[in-house]
Amino acid sequence: MKREKIRGLAPLEEPEAVPDLRVRQLRARDLLRGDLEGPDLERHVEDSVLTTTMQKAIGWGRANSIFPATFGLACCAIEMMSIVSPRYDIARFGAENMRASPRQADMLILSGRVSIKMAPVCRRIYDQMLEPKWVISMGACSSSGGMFANYAVVQGADKFMPVDIHVPGCPPRPEALVYGFNKLQRMILGKPDPGWRQRYNASGTEEWAREATGDASKEEIEAYAAARELASSHEASRSVATRGRPA
Repeated sequence: MKREKIRGLAPLEEPEAVPDLRVRQLRARDLLRGDLEGPDLERHVEDSVLTTTMQKAIGWGRANSIFPATFGLACCAIEMMSIVSPRYDIARFGAENMRASPRQADMLILSGRVSIKMAPVCRRIYDQMLEPKWVISMGACSSSGGMFANYAVVQGADKFMPVDIHVPGCPPRPEALVYGFNKLQRMILGKPDPGWRQRYNASGTEEWAREATGDASKEEIEAYAAARELASSHEASRSVATRGRPA
């Protein structure tokens, strides 16, 4: 068998130099001397300077350095643990540093059903967390009670603490939790995803509880009446089409 060196099969190539590195160095020197002006100065500023606001810079830092609390409630916690694995790798978004102390965490993931006895504990952990802080309600049980429609389980975690993101599922897969985390990042950056009413042009379909007390404005009542009338017409046309269909 003929032996060949690995270096001969795959020779190591030296990294190539940046072609315009010298040009950049000379331009930076001229800028420091004050010799750069006119179009050259404008071009150098466009290539080298990034302008933003303090609020956007702070939001960018917060969105990419979130410390989740090491806290699990029920079966959804198993899916939550998977987000730190190499397959899903929450470290890509700067959130792999899960903290065991609420005083070092700024995000709480309610991963599972919240019982009546556990609700005060969750609220205490939330109150001890750093500001600003965020909450993700993971799964159907923590979001709406899920299959446990009884006296022992809270029918939605938003009844005792503010919830920023709801991740549906029973249980949701780790991909769904990562997607919810990305939505939270966009919300922190000040660019939240539009709600489904905005996406599907469904404004005016809200069930206003304050309409019964007379607190709704005239525009809200008219929009609600128009939406109900449109929904009724669609339902009527669908029923007519169903009756005309052969059995």
